[in-house]
Amino acid sequence: MTSAAQIILVDGSSFLFRAYHAIRQPLATADGRTTHAVFGTINMLRSLTAEYRPTRLAVVMDAGGKTFRDEMYAQYKANRPPMPDDLRAQLAYVKQIVPALGIALVSIPEVEADDVIGTLASEAASQGFHTLIVSGDKDLAQLVNEQVEMVDTMRNTRLDLDGVVEKFGVPPERMIEYLALMGDASDNIPGIPGVGPKTAVKWLTQYGSLDRIVACADEIKGQVGASLRGNLEQLALSRQLATIQCDLDLGLELDDLLVQPPDTEKLRSLYTDLEFRSWLKQLDGDGDSAPQAKDDAPPSDAHYETILDEETLARWIDRLQQSTLFAIDTETTSPDPHQAELVGISFSVAENEAAYLPLTHQYAGAPKQLPCDRTLAKLRPLLENPQQAKTAQNLKYDLEVLRRHGIALRGVTHDTMLMSYLLDAGNSRHDMDTLARKHLGYETITFSDVAGRGKEQLTFDQVEIAQATSYAAEDADITLRLQRALAPRLEGDEALQALFRDIEMPLIDVLARIEANGVKVDTDMLRRQSAAIASRLAEIEKAAVDEAGEVFNIASTKQIQEILYEKQGIPVLRKTPKGQPSTAESVLQELARTYELPKLILAHRGLAKLKGTYTDKLPALVNPRSGRIHTSYHQAVAATGRLSSSDPNLQNIPVRTEEGRQIRAAFIAEPGHILVSADYSQIELRIMAHLSADNGLIDAFNRGLDVHSATAAEVFGIAVDEVDGEQRRRAKAINFGLIYGMSAFGLARQLHIEQKQAREYMEIYFERYPGVKGYMAHARETARQQGYVETLYGRRLHLPEIHSRNAARRQYAERTAINAPMQGSAADLIKLAMLAVDRWLREEKSRAKIILQVHDELVLEVAEDEVEQVSRRVAELMAGVAVLKVPLVVDTGNGRNWKEAH
Repeated sequence: MTSAAQIILVDGSSFLFRAYHAIRQPLATADGRTTHAVFGTINMLRSLTAEYRPTRLAVVMDAGGKTFRDEMYAQYKANRPPMPDDLRAQLAYVKQIVPALGIALVSIPEVEADDVIGTLASEAASQGFHTLIVSGDKDLAQLVNEQVEMVDTMRNTRLDLDGVVEKFGVPPERMIEYLALMGDASDNIPGIPGVGPKTAVKWLTQYGSLDRIVACADEIKGQVGASLRGNLEQLALSRQLATIQCDLDLGLELDDLLVQPPDTEKLRSLYTDLEFRSWLKQLDGDGDSAPQAKDDAPPSDAHYETILDEETLARWIDRLQQSTLFAIDTETTSPDPHQAELVGISFSVAENEAAYLPLTHQYAGAPKQLPCDRTLAKLRPLLENPQQAKTAQNLKYDLEVLRRHGIALRGVTHDTMLMSYLLDAGNSRHDMDTLARKHLGYETITFSDVAGRGKEQLTFDQVEIAQATSYAAEDADITLRLQRALAPRLEGDEALQALFRDIEMPLIDVLARIEANGVKVDTDMLRRQSAAIASRLAEIEKAAVDEAGEVFNIASTKQIQEILYEKQGIPVLRKTPKGQPSTAESVLQELARTYELPKLILAHRGLAKLKGTYTDKLPALVNPRSGRIHTSYHQAVAATGRLSSSDPNLQNIPVRTEEGRQIRAAFIAEPGHILVSADYSQIELRIMAHLSADNGLIDAFNRGLDVHSATAAEVFGIAVDEVDGEQRRRAKAINFGLIYGMSAFGLARQLHIEQKQAREYMEIYFERYPGVKGYMAHARETARQQGYVETLYGRRLHLPEIHSRNAARRQYAERTAINAPMQGSAADLIKLAMLAVDRWLREEKSRAKIILQVHDELVLEVAEDEVEQVSRRVAELMAGVAVLKVPLVVDTGNGRNWKEAH
């Protein structure tokens, strides 16, 4: 068909209006002139000429003014609203750019564009030309015959003789009658009231023609038959109005439609005025714009290809199958993998050798793309082949998107984001742009370069495919190059390589499953909690006003400073870097021991945060497809190896206050299910016992003693069974304070005791547990010597400030050197636990599924009849992931909601 389309006639008004309404975020110049209709219209023309390369092409548009149809029927098109002012201004630019492109712009006074198209198509047929009409207007379907076809570039559909019948139910020669029966609201053609497409098709099929329908009008029963009989004169008018004229004298020859060379200078002037920078660069051959070429162009030595046809797809599939390793990357409509729709996929097989496969770009003028479902089916054997090695950047996202589109991506041996994270945790960001700059000395095209910024930012399906190819193919290219740059470093360290291979990479699939599982929440309960918190906030605000003796904004730092320090004369404990009295939480906590107002301010802050972060926000995060909340877990954020989560952040739901605990009550099980919580008991203290090899701690854990009571007994010189609640609380503060490297000053402040007494507690503690003191000294020294410390599994925690001349920074690094191996080892253990539990659930084909991971806890949703078995087995698996000098203990619980289970 491409070669047969010797003349192309474009319905210019259809292009213009579709472009105006199709682009979601209107484009505009710096001085505020909207340009998206111009951009979309011209872009469709550019795509059309690139695809068909016609020798004769015309854009046909109405000239304005009255035509013979207005004389025939005064109400013709009377209900159309006037053209918007911003569109009228853009039309003027279109009428300048089209001729400058070398394309004929045909606009005949007193003749409608449809009649121009009909006449030109008829003349072309008489001269033996094949004509392609480009429009989405159903009126033009009456022109389709053996030598005329229609194409709708917006919907990527083509209409030949059979296509018209398939779409409308009648052949082209009956389209006038079909339109006459139905009428047309947009043109204000009256038709027969009550007759729609189904009735029109039924009558034309039954009677064969409009004339026979009129002849048999008395036979048609019911209200619609009466409507027909009462509007026969109107029907005749509708028929005339719907008929496109094909024999007008236009004063044109078909050779007037020959495509001419573009007027480059005119285009440059227009593109400059409209700020179409990418098209300007193409006019200039990138010569004058070299410094900005990264905005939307690949490097000059790169070969990036767009896959738009079956032949190119087959060739690339073959290349990918023959490669030892290729990079893959997806492009979508959203950063949220649970909402994102696939737009395209890119691949790279060698440096500067990449391709982009667009699938669902839908901007005005987007070229025809391969069918998404059918193309994915062709790619599935390759993408699901575990023996075909692949690499990706932030693999979990691609894995989740492709899984939602029916592909279980396998064979990915390297995630470059995780490679960088393991090599440089805490020292760097691990996004592609940063890694390319750091390891390749390369400045990438950023998303904002091709999609814009802020409110004007496009979704990727609205990005021009040429620009999308530069961006997406580069992503795959850079990913492959990063893998080759980072792999030797990772493979040179056996411990890191094992951590990468045995924990981090397998965990990606587990996390993807957990995220996809999601968690159900009781949105009604959350709304009630929000209302209750709002009421409590109002009470606190009133109490604070009463305490202050005047009305003030309890959320205003400036007003709090004035009330506390100037008007109430409360002593200033610390100042901000700008010299203002501090209202930081730690300061207010100290003041709250003596003064009531700081206590109220703290309470208000805590509740306001709960409300804003959780009770108000969580209902809005429920996925409309699943009815559940799907958090995102991040492996490459926390330097210690702990997972973090976002949208929502489920790691920080407070449990110390009743309001915080109540939020967990809103996380519920589906009917017929129970939530099971499995939580490591005192995991970091157990790791401290193992790392320090302290006999006292090891003995306490091996005997199953409460370690805080055991510590209290040692510090206070009493029997374990004599320890009271306050002594245990202090011992707990000591245990946890010391593993975080807390000083005597910090311990004194936390326990509200004198610093001298705190120092005595610490001295006694180290006398009783000398292994702990030795471990702390060794950790600091190790950090000084090698610049990092390690977890049990070889995860490196870099400490660049360990030699800082700034005492505060150096001391912080020393405290981190003590604690990081414990936090990091705990992170490694919970990851191993997730792998073990997930493996067992899949092997057993259990109906249970992991739905949350929070710190040292796993939460599962379990069928009621499996609760006992799953609880027991999960605890066994978690306790058995490692053999330490002390036992790993797992506490389990269950309930209808998370609060009950934990």
